[in-house]
Amino acid sequence: MKDNVMTQALPTGRAPEAGPVVVITGTSSGIGLASAIAAAQAGWTTVATLRDPLRTAKLLQAAAEAEVSLDVRQLDVTDERSVSRCIQSVIDDYGRLDALVNNAGAGHVGTVETDDMQAFRATVEVNFYGVVRTTREALPHLRASHGRIVTLSSVGGVVGQPFNEAYCAAKFAVEGFTEALAPVAAAVDVSVTLVEPGAVNSEFVANAGLEPSRLMADAGPYRDILSRYVARTMEKFGSNAQPAAEVAKVIVDVLGMRNPPLRVQTSAWSEQFVGHKLADADGAAVMSLTSGWLADA
Repeated sequence: MKDNVMTQALPTGRAPEAGPVVVITGTSSGIGLASAIAAAQAGWTTVATLRDPLRTAKLLQAAAEAEVSLDVRQLDVTDERSVSRCIQSVIDDYGRLDALVNNAGAGHVGTVETDDMQAFRATVEVNFYGVVRTTREALPHLRASHGRIVTLSSVGGVVGQPFNEAYCAAKFAVEGFTEALAPVAAAVDVSVTLVEPGAVNSEFVANAGLEPSRLMADAGPYRDILSRYVARTMEKFGSNAQPAAEVAKVIVDVLGMRNPPLRVQTSAWSEQFVGHKLADADGAAVMSLTSGWLADA
């Protein structure tokens, strides 16, 4: 194990390496954790953030096993002061920010008639407004570095899916926000990319509350169709799911591209799935159209 692997509690301060600096949100598990490791392996100075400082063990173990350095910091995307403090601390320590990976998110299963409105709002808060907060805070620094933003969306941000009204609404909003921002950001030399995975083998399903007995108890008149949906979803998130490391590789590939596209799917399946709705699968036609609106007459 390398001596510079971070093994202490938060905060950690500046890491020894001085490569381009990336902040990644939601790195306690799944895609975020895998992306933090992959980015560090690719030479990025990686600031791996997470909401709960007590959930660092898995991340630090993965870093030790991969023999990479991570600068692990607390960041709660639902708290504006937390976002501001974290981004400013990165600037204070490194003097720059070259990339932001908006990964933090949470799933939620339910339908609007029987759903809890507080849970619905919380899902939108973390998945959509969390992206807006971190993007807004990072943009001045990314303009200075001609950097980039990579935001984790989902095939659920393109195709609405049953019993995912809150989650899909938030991810649709992320897609609209990012697609609208992209030509404006490009005009100040900041690239913006959406990454759209399908089913991923991670802790995301557990965090979404896909516990069948509880869901069925609250389903009311939707019990039968919900049970069919849950059975199908659990199958898709089983052996057929894409490993988080594969999604992380796509993210790091995008971080290294000279001219990244607006939209990237992480597998042939996800490309085919969103292709049912998006003829312009990589967003090139949309970008060409809307960027033209900002060009000199």
